[in-house]
Amino acid sequence: MHYLSHQKDKGFLKYKHSYIGEYITIIVSLLIFLILNLTLGSVILPLKDIAASLIGGESSDFVNDIIFSYRIPKAITAILAGAALSLCGLQMQTLFRNPLADPYILGISSGAGLGVALLVMGFSAFGISASNSIYATVGIASSAWLGALGVTILILLVSAKLRESTSLLIFGIMLGSVVSALISLIQYFSSSSDLKIFVLWTMGSFAGLSSVQLVIMSILILAGAAISVYNIKDLNALLLGESYAKSLGVNLEKTRRRILIATTLLAGSVTAFCGPIGFIGIAVPHIARMMFKNADHKVLIPASALLGSSIMVFADTVAQLPGYAGVIPINTVSALIGVPVIFVIILKSRHV
Repeated sequence: MHYLSHQKDKGFLKYKHSYIGEYITIIVSLLIFLILNLTLGSVILPLKDIAASLIGGESSDFVNDIIFSYRIPKAITAILAGAALSLCGLQMQTLFRNPLADPYILGISSGAGLGVALLVMGFSAFGISASNSIYATVGIASSAWLGALGVTILILLVSAKLRESTSLLIFGIMLGSVVSALISLIQYFSSSSDLKIFVLWTMGSFAGLSSVQLVIMSILILAGAAISVYNIKDLNALLLGESYAKSLGVNLEKTRRRILIATTLLAGSVTAFCGPIGFIGIAVPHIARMMFKNADHKVLIPASALLGSSIMVFADTVAQLPGYAGVIPINTVSALIGVPVIFVIILKSRHV
């Protein structure tokens, strides 16, 4: 029996359960991780100084600068990224009925990477240097978004001719492989300085976003989240199979298109502004299913968003290496969190 189909036997539609306790647990955890995120870092700030800075009390300019210019924007970015990737992963796993599907399974991350590779390593041949700060911050985010959008448009065009989601999944994986090969080719002919910039981008980071970039990212992710909420009814129908969904009047082509658009807005925005961040999108939806013991997307959509935000803020706190000047890539921490969950999923699927 298929893994996701098996969820209906474990409590698919438990509307009578409010899950207030579970939601409160996640929200409290998120608040605790936020406090730790604001407190810990290369400079450890006392809680009283943070509180004074937040409420406009007496605090030094040094503390205000750390809180408002660096840690709060970074924490907001982590919250948005965690929610976005988790919502994408949940929808991809339902659409393709695959427990290991992630936000980037259709090649969106590869498309964003190709955009950045062309900008950073391709344009250097014309004397354009990515070391320029304005060029690096604005150009890299824009090129990544355009690359992700280009791949999505191609997939949308192909999806109109593919009736089965499995065929779309295979096409997306093949497209991602071709794009990755092009990136490798560009890397081979690039200079060491440009290659370093590209590799650092692939490691992922929540730091360095301007207020304008953060606003743009927030708008795009909120739009993607709104589409995800709109998809709830069709996602529940898809849990029971495409044939069953059709019998309920679900337009599969339109549903797939909406899911792909939501994925582009969510995963594409995170990749553009923060770099490709793996494993969270796979792991969090399964953690939500295990915690709530329910496959209903009315429960899983908010649960996955909150859990993803909480785990990502925690991962960012660990990445800050409290008490040390260095910061490790967020992808490293997310892998350490996500891989054990994926391992458990694989073991469980063998017994389903």
